[in-house]
Amino acid sequence: MKLNRVGIDLAKNIYQLHGVDRSGKTLWKRRLKRDQWLRVLLDTIEQGCEIGMEACAGAHHWARELQSRGYTVKLIAPQFVKPYVKSNKNDAKDAEAICEAMSRPNMRFVTVKRVEQQDMQATHRIRAELITQRTAKANQIRGLVAEYGLVAAKHLSSLRAVIPCWLEDAQNGLTGDFRALLHGVWNDLLGLDERVGEMDQLIKRLAANNEDCVRLQQLRGVGPMISTAMVATMGDARQYHKSRQMAAAIGITPRQHSSGGKDRLLGISKRGDVYLRTLMIHGARSVVARAGGKDDRLSRWITGIATRRHPNVAAVALANKTARMAWAILRHKTNYDPDFAMN
Repeated sequence: MKLNRVGIDLAKNIYQLHGVDRSGKTLWKRRLKRDQWLRVLLDTIEQGCEIGMEACAGAHHWARELQSRGYTVKLIAPQFVKPYVKSNKNDAKDAEAICEAMSRPNMRFVTVKRVEQQDMQATHRIRAELITQRTAKANQIRGLVAEYGLVAAKHLSSLRAVIPCWLEDAQNGLTGDFRALLHGVWNDLLGLDERVGEMDQLIKRLAANNEDCVRLQQLRGVGPMISTAMVATMGDARQYHKSRQMAAAIGITPRQHSSGGKDRLLGISKRGDVYLRTLMIHGARSVVARAGGKDDRLSRWITGIATRRHPNVAAVALANKTARMAWAILRHKTNYDPDFAMN
């Protein structure tokens, strides 16, 4: 049995495998448990066979395992597999669809992440969740004290500063029981602040120890946060043939709705990683806010857009340009050159 392609539908405990020969004829179907499937695959399939999987949870781990054993692994985004699912959806149909999708000559594949990239990504995911929890805790505190007629200013720093005053003020109407409760949720808030600070320090260390992150931080509006998020999300820039492809993958290029030879460009597509796109646009906003006092070509370009259009448009345009420059830095392993920033 000479298999040319194998599609694998990953799950938590049950894995469905579908193998075809060079002509696309189905030769092999297996439904295996998690502790069996890799051993059976190694015993059945020769090295050099192409193996396809959806880019889902655990896919990058298994892709590295299979690559280390001499197999060619192709990861496909789930939305590109769905059109090839025939009739009703089940594990066998999904594995068959993966096998079919990976054979398409124009199919787009996901680059397998390195362990270092996943470390960076995990750090960012944990930090984002901690910030969400901190915001929820702060809102809970505001809601509780509002029932006692106490209101803090909008920013989190104002809330941190006023809580000790509320606890010490004996004339503000707070009972002893509620003061104990408030002291407890305040400690929760301080604990979350400490954890976010730990994640920030870890991200700075990861950025300082990664050559690509160091190069990316030469760009305006890019610091340890954005550089590590970009390396973790985008990975090897050689997977993109042009800088526009990388910007499109982040979702900061215009959507297109053209027909009959009439080109119609809409707002940004907002595809790809929402977290990375948000960071890049926030970083660009800080650059736009300070561009008015500078006289270099890039600052004049930013100021010109901000004058003609809304500053948010200028921020997105700068984020787009930053992504394209980042592509050149990552692909060619070079440093930022201001003379080429406007080319």
